[in-house]
Amino acid sequence: MIDVLVIGGGNAALCAALMAREAGASVLLLEAAPREWRGGNSQHTRNLRCMHDAPQDVLVEAYPEEEYWQDLLKVTGGLTNEHLARLVIRESSTCRDWMRKHGVNFQPPLSGALHVARTNAFFMGGGKALVNAYYRSAEALGVRIRYEAPVDALELDNGRFVAARIGAERIEARACVLAAGGFESNREWLREAWGQNERGEWPADNFLIRGTRFNMGVLLKFMIDAGADTIGDPSQSHCVAIDARAPLYDGGICTRIDCVSLGVVVNREARRFYDEGEDFWPKRYAIWGRLTAMQPGQIAYSIIDSKAVGRFMPPVFPGVQADTLPELARKLGLDEAQFTRTLAEYNAACRVGTFDHTRLDDCHTEGVEPAKTHWARPIDTPPFYGYALRPGITFTYLGLKVDDTAAVRFNDRPSQNLFVAGEMMAGNVLGKGYTAGVGMSIGTAFGRIAGTRAAAAARAQEANGAQREAA
Repeated sequence: MIDVLVIGGGNAALCAALMAREAGASVLLLEAAPREWRGGNSQHTRNLRCMHDAPQDVLVEAYPEEEYWQDLLKVTGGLTNEHLARLVIRESSTCRDWMRKHGVNFQPPLSGALHVARTNAFFMGGGKALVNAYYRSAEALGVRIRYEAPVDALELDNGRFVAARIGAERIEARACVLAAGGFESNREWLREAWGQNERGEWPADNFLIRGTRFNMGVLLKFMIDAGADTIGDPSQSHCVAIDARAPLYDGGICTRIDCVSLGVVVNREARRFYDEGEDFWPKRYAIWGRLTAMQPGQIAYSIIDSKAVGRFMPPVFPGVQADTLPELARKLGLDEAQFTRTLAEYNAACRVGTFDHTRLDDCHTEGVEPAKTHWARPIDTPPFYGYALRPGITFTYLGLKVDDTAAVRFNDRPSQNLFVAGEMMAGNVLGKGYTAGVGMSIGTAFGRIAGTRAAAAARAQEANGAQREAA
């Protein structure tokens, strides 16, 4: 019998498989996707948020535990388990040597990745390279891997894992780690979670799925129906404003629009609706998907002028370009009079001091709502550019409740041999909001914990079985 069964194929699953194998367990990993699409959302990532008390290789200065915690507290609005969050933060300070041992390389951030040289360690080659390195290491260590193996049900006995099912096939193991992602690719579930708004719209119908198409939430739903303890709001997610022209699935990072803080954002009615300069972009980019989801038609438009060009990571598609603001409005299909009025009011309200996009500068607005509190400069230098935005769901936050052992819980009692990691439990730390790189921190920390615990549970079960046979 297999010692540890890992269900999932992304960062958390791979960390669990590697740790379990290093602990001496036999491991089988089941990935729902074909080999060429393996890795879940991890293939679309590019960095890991890391606590450090002094400069470390690719990380400059220091990013102490308390600052990391305060950053997380701010974006979640307090919807987080402090004990588990601090566990993730501390683990992020010590995991990189282990990652390197399994073939992951790091690099300094590119110049367009603003403000994160101190807080985030970037993967050389991005998430795809990280995923490939982990798979190579797992195979070399003897982890068995099966692709196109979507588990649709589990056999449980009073909270204990017995077997997994792929259709009629049954796979037994002494312990199991669930790391099969959220339900972001399940459009029916998204529609149910978001419901119908006051305008009679079904917002989720206009969402794009920034991440993998294979995260349908099948095992998450199974576990909820089986009575596992849950945490999180099904409508909360890592939801980013992405290019409205992005594909329905797997657009990844290159579809994100990163010029929001350098200009203004208007809705379909050509009106601004939120402070574009509230804080540094890595701390605020993940609120703009939800903000856009609340607007009429779930669409918005990021507007910049030529002064902003070269100051942000360009997206995969070029912006709509015009020599005048009225022309830009027409090209974007917005009401010309209202658009030019909105821009004129904003421009007149700008109080330009010393512009500096690397700090919270003194360029702000006065007398206009919403205010823009930093980086406010008139949009007055042609050519002008506009990017249509849609909500891009990366992963959902409804998940299974855990403690620091990563055990799945039933009626607040931990399972002896069933553990969970990654997106399936990220809602314990992320009740809402997001800050760059923290998803990989959660997946790495709890993947490693879950793998270690699963190997220990398998050893204990094997020892108990041997004792019973001897008796």
